[in-house]
Amino acid sequence: MKKSPIKILLVEDDGWLSASLAKVLEANHYGFDRANDGQVGLDLAAAIEYDLILLDVQVPKLDGISLCRQLRSQGYCKPILLMTANDSDAEVVALFDAGADDYISKPCATEVLLARIRTLLRRSKALSPGGYTQNSAANTLTWGNLCLDLDSGRVTFAEQIISLTATEYNLLELLLRNPDRIFSRSAILDRLWGLDEAPTDRAIITHIKDVRKKLKAGGLTEEIIETVYGMGYRLKPYSQSASSRSNNPGIERTQKHLSRGIDKSESDKVLEQFRGGFNQQIAVLEQAKTALLAGNLETELQQAAKHEAHKLAGSLGSFGYPEGSKLARYAEHLLINDPSFTAAEITRFSELVTGLQQELAKTPITSTAVPVSTISIFNYRVLVVDDDAALTERLKVESEAWGFQMKIAPNITAARSRLALSMPDVMLLDLSFAETEEDGLTLLRELSERSPTLPIIVFTGRDSLADRLAVSRLGAKQFFHKPATTEQIFRAIARVLPSPKTSEAKVLIVDDDPVMLVKLSALLTPWGIEVTNLQEPQQFWEVLISTKPDLVVLDLEMPIVSGLELCQVVRQDIQWENLPILVVTAHTDPESLQQAFAAGADDFITKPILGPELVTRVLSRIKRSRPLLKPGNT
Repeated sequence: MKKSPIKILLVEDDGWLSASLAKVLEANHYGFDRANDGQVGLDLAAAIEYDLILLDVQVPKLDGISLCRQLRSQGYCKPILLMTANDSDAEVVALFDAGADDYISKPCATEVLLARIRTLLRRSKALSPGGYTQNSAANTLTWGNLCLDLDSGRVTFAEQIISLTATEYNLLELLLRNPDRIFSRSAILDRLWGLDEAPTDRAIITHIKDVRKKLKAGGLTEEIIETVYGMGYRLKPYSQSASSRSNNPGIERTQKHLSRGIDKSESDKVLEQFRGGFNQQIAVLEQAKTALLAGNLETELQQAAKHEAHKLAGSLGSFGYPEGSKLARYAEHLLINDPSFTAAEITRFSELVTGLQQELAKTPITSTAVPVSTISIFNYRVLVVDDDAALTERLKVESEAWGFQMKIAPNITAARSRLALSMPDVMLLDLSFAETEEDGLTLLRELSERSPTLPIIVFTGRDSLADRLAVSRLGAKQFFHKPATTEQIFRAIARVLPSPKTSEAKVLIVDDDPVMLVKLSALLTPWGIEVTNLQEPQQFWEVLISTKPDLVVLDLEMPIVSGLELCQVVRQDIQWENLPILVVTAHTDPESLQQAFAAGADDFITKPILGPELVTRVLSRIKRSRPLLKPGNT
C-alpha cells in the first residue's frame, strides 16, 4: 500500500519502545522521523514540516514539556501529543500549560494511540474530516477584524497572523460557528474529543485561557470569549464600538504607550511570573552557601550555583534590581575563581546570598524614562536570540513602547528558522546557551557571510578579550555586556538602527554602577549625544578603540581598575592624549581632586549629579576640543 503523505516526528529515547512505535506508524502507512533526545527533536521540528509530533515527557537533554513549551513560544502550531507515565493532576496541568494538544498515559493500547493521532490530524486539517462535519457555506468565520480562514486554517487579526495550536483553533472555530450558544465544559469535551479520549474539565479551562492570551497578544483588545458563570462559555456579542477601537490596533497601542510610558502593570505581571524562578535560583545559591559553611561543597552543586548566579546577574538588573545583578555577578566570580574557598571568601559568599534574598524582597526600581524620541517610525523588527526566558519576556512586554516588533529565538536552531522566514532590522544575540554546545559566534559567522549589513548587537555575560575580538572581527555593531536594564538594551538597539541624522557627539561612560549608567545616559541622550555605557572597566580600552568617543565620563572609584588608572592609560597614549575626560566622584576634598587632575582629568562633577550641570560641562568640553581630531578622523 502506498505510504501516506502524513509525516510524524517521534521523540523517544527508550530504544525498545521507539522501535515498537515506529513499527506501528509504519504499519499504518505514516511517514516518520525519529529523535532519541529533546534537542534533536527541537532541531528536526525547526528544519522539517511535520503534521504531528509524538513526544515522550522523559527524554534526555531537553525534556518533553520544555520542548513543547519552546516550540509554542516560537509560534509552532502543529499538533503535539505527549506520552507520560505520570498522569497525576499536576503533570497533566503542566502538559497542557506547555502547549500540548493532548496526552496519552503509558502503557497504552495501540488502537487508542492511533485513534488520538487520527483525531489530532483531523482537527489540524492534515487528514480529511471523515465523519467530522463542517459548514462549507463560507470559507471564513469573522468577529470584527478577527478572521478564521477555514481553507488555510489560519487565524488573523487586522492581517496579523495569530498562531494557535490545533485544539485552540478548533475551540475558537466552535465558538465562532455558534455565536449565540453557551457551551458547558462537558459540551466542549463532547464536540472536540471522543468519549474515550476526552481529557478532564481542567483542560478546557487551560485552553480557554490560552486562546484569550494569544488573541490579546495578537492585538485583539476586546474580550471575545465570555464566561457565563455556572453555565459555560460563549462568544461575546460583537459591537461596533469594538470595531472603532480596534481598526488599527498597532497605532492604538503605540499611542497609548507613548502617552503614558510603558504599561507598568504588564511589566509587573512579567516580574511576578518569574519571581518564583528567581527565588528558586537563589535557593540553589543558599544550598551552596550551606554546603560551604559545612565544608562539603561538591563540584556538581558548585557548577549549578555558578550557572544560576550567571543567569541572575543577567536578569535581575532588567527587572529593577541592579544591586541584585551586582551581587549575583560577584557570587559568580567567587564560584568561578575559587575551587577551594578561604574563610574570608566563604563569609563573603554567605553575605552575597543573604544580600540577594534581601534585594528580591524589596520593591524594584522603576524607570520613568520615555522611549527615545528619535524612534518615530514604528515596528522595527528585532530578533532576540537568548535563552534567558525572564529577560526576553520582559523585553517583549516593553518593546512596543519603543516602536519594536520583537521576536524571540531561545537557541541558535530557532534563530536560523526565523531568519529563513524573514530578516529582522536588527538582532540581539547572546553567545552562550545552556541547553546546547553551539556557540552564538557560529551564527554570527554565518550572518557575516550571508547578511553582512544586518546590524547585530552581541549581548552576553561573557567578557573575555578573545570573545570581544571575535565579535569585532565578525562585524557585530556592538558588544553589550550583561547585566543591563531594559532601557539600556532598547537604547543600544536604537543606536544601531538607521537614523535620519548622525548624532552630534559620542560619549563613553564608564561606571560599575548600572543605575548610574542609566541615569547619566538618560540625561545626555536627549541632547543628540550617542552614549556608550561600560560597566566593566577592564574592557575600557577595547570599547574606547571601537567607539572613538568625543569625551569620556569616568567614575573614580571602581573595582579591578579605578578611574584614576584609566585616566593615566589614556594620557600615556599619543593618539588619545587630548581626549576630554570628565570624572565623577563623591569626594571633593583637595587631595582627591588633586589626584584626579594629576592623572589627567579635564574636569570633575560631584555626586549627587545635577542634570543641567552634567550636560553643560559635557557639551562645553566637546565643543572646546572639536578642532583636535580623534584617531581615525581625517
